[in-house]
Amino acid sequence: QVDVVESGGGSVETGGSLRLSCEASSDTYDPYCIGWFRQIPGNKREGVATIRRDDLTQYAASVKGRFTLARDYAKKTVYLQMNSLKPEDTATYYCAAGLSTGTYCDTISSTGMQFWGKGTLVTISS
Repeated sequence: QVDVVESGGGSVETGGSLRLSCEASSDTYDPYCIGWFRQIPGNKREGVATIRRDDLTQYAASVKGRFTLARDYAKKTVYLQMNSLKPEDTATYYCAAGLSTGTYCDTISSTGMQFWGKGTLVTISS
């Protein structure tokens, strides 16, 4: 069992910044992969970014150069720093954790994600 809790969502104007937090904690496991996904009503969930246990990161083309992952090892928390935000970034953002090794992490796929947070809403005004 991995408990996943996101926070940091809110409203910001185009061009602004937000930092989302994902606390993925477990007394037993150190997740292989932590991922961020986003979804808006009527759309499929899409991958945003992932960070592996060895700190290898992947970013979707739509956010590359604007979003950055970082980790606080002591707090078991992964941060998604979002800069130069655009209206199309508006979505509910979900954090997820996967225990198994696999290419799902490198392709920012939800396939191997076993534990999910409830999401945090990000709204970007035009």
